[in-house]
Amino acid sequence: MTLLAPGSAQVVAGNRRVGMMALRIAGAVVLLVAVAALVGLLWRPFAFWAAFNPTLLGVLRWTLIGLAVGWAFLFMDAWRLGQPLSLQQNQRLAVVGINGVLCLSVAGALIFGAHVVGVQRDFTIAMSSDGAASAAEDGRYNVLLVGGDAGKGRWGLRTDSMTVASIDEETGRTVLISLPRNMTNFPFAEGSVMDKAWPQGYNCGYPDCELNSVNTWVGENRELFKGVEDPGMNATISAVEGITGLKINYWAMVNLEGFKGLVDAVGGVRLNVRQPIPVGLPNEKTFHYIDPGTRTLNGHDTLWFARAREGSDDYSRMARQKCVMNAMLHQVSPKTMLTNFTEIASASSDMVSTNVPSSEFGRFIDLALKARGQKVSTVSLVPPAVDTSDPDIDKIQEMIQKGIDQAEGTAKAAPKKKKPAGQSGMTGGSLGSLSEGYVANQADDLGAAC
Repeated sequence: MTLLAPGSAQVVAGNRRVGMMALRIAGAVVLLVAVAALVGLLWRPFAFWAAFNPTLLGVLRWTLIGLAVGWAFLFMDAWRLGQPLSLQQNQRLAVVGINGVLCLSVAGALIFGAHVVGVQRDFTIAMSSDGAASAAEDGRYNVLLVGGDAGKGRWGLRTDSMTVASIDEETGRTVLISLPRNMTNFPFAEGSVMDKAWPQGYNCGYPDCELNSVNTWVGENRELFKGVEDPGMNATISAVEGITGLKINYWAMVNLEGFKGLVDAVGGVRLNVRQPIPVGLPNEKTFHYIDPGTRTLNGHDTLWFARAREGSDDYSRMARQKCVMNAMLHQVSPKTMLTNFTEIASASSDMVSTNVPSSEFGRFIDLALKARGQKVSTVSLVPPAVDTSDPDIDKIQEMIQKGIDQAEGTAKAAPKKKKPAGQSGMTGGSLGSLSEGYVANQADDLGAAC
C-alpha cells in the first residue's frame, strides 16, 4: 500500500492525519509531474526552460530529498503498523527483507534523482553567463567557437582555431565559417577599441600580427580595455566581426584538452580516417598511428585527429576539425546524453567557457536537435580562395553571404570543379590539396565531404 499510494497504510491502520497529508502530497506530485510532462511534450521550449533554470532545479533537488525521507518514514511506520512481532520468525524475516528492499529502492531512486538534478544545476551555473540574451541578426544566431590550448593562465593566450557557427533561428540549418589563425592585415569592427588602436588594420609584420596573436597583444595593452570583463575575447570578436561582417551574438571557448573528456563521456566518435594520422610525438612511448578506415576513436585519438600536423598543413587540419564537429553533432544522440549525463556534464564544465546566459541554453539545444537532421555547410577563409597575408575583405564577406544564401536555399550551389589530372586528391587525411583547396573547407554538405 505504501509503495502504490503513500499514506494509505496510515489511513487504514495508523495515524489518519499523517496518512491523509501523505496522500495529498503524493497526489499533488503526480498531478504536477503529469501536467509538466504534457506541457513539455506539447511545447518543447518549456522542457528546456525547466532543465536549465537554476532556481527551479534547486527547488526540485530539495523536494526530491524531502520526498525520499518522507517516503522512507512511511515505509518504516507501515512496517510497525503491520505488527511484525505477532508473526512467525520466517514471516518476520520476509517482511523485514521486503520492506527494506522497497524502502531503500524508492528512497535511493529519489536521492539519485536529487543528485542528477544537483549536477545539472551546478553545470548550468558553471556554464552560464549573467549577461542578457542577444537577438538573432537577420534570422540567424552567430556563435564564435574558439579552440584554445589547455592550462591555467593560457585561456585566450593561444587560440588554436576560430569558427563562427551561423545558425538559422527557425530551422537550425548551420553554416560553419572558419578563420585561419595566421590571417593578418585585417580590419576590426568599426568603433571597437581595437579599431581605434589599429585604424589601418592589424598589420605589424609576420608573425606578430596574426589573428591568433590578438589575445597576446591585448594582454600587453590592458589599459585600453578598462571596464571590459574579458578583453581578450572582446578583441577577438571585434576582429572576427571586422573580417566576416557578421554580428557575433555569443562566444564559447573550448579547452581542447578538456575536449578529450567529453568525447570519452559520449563513448567515442566515429570518423572516416583517409590516411594514417599520427597520435602523439615520435619520442613518446604511446606514439602510434590511427589506421585508415571508419574508426570509433576515444578522446585522446580524436583530439590528435583534429590537431595532428605531420604530413599536413594548417588548412588540411582545419578540414579535419570540421569533420570532428560534424560527427559530434550528428552522432551524440539525446539517448547518449541522458545515459551518460553526469560524465558529460562534468566534462563539459571543464571544457567550455561561454557568455551564453542559462535562459538561452534551451533555445540552442532545440536548434541543435533540429540541426542533427540537416546538412552542415562550410565556408573557410583559406587559400586558394583567400590570401591570408593580404585578405580581400569584400570578397570574404561575399563568400560568407553566398554560403548562407545557399544553406537557406536562396542561391544556387556552385558547380563542382573537376579534379585536375595528376592531383593526388588528398593531403594530411583531407580530400583536396593546398593549391586546389580542401573539400571539407568549402562544402554544402560537410557530412559527404568527410
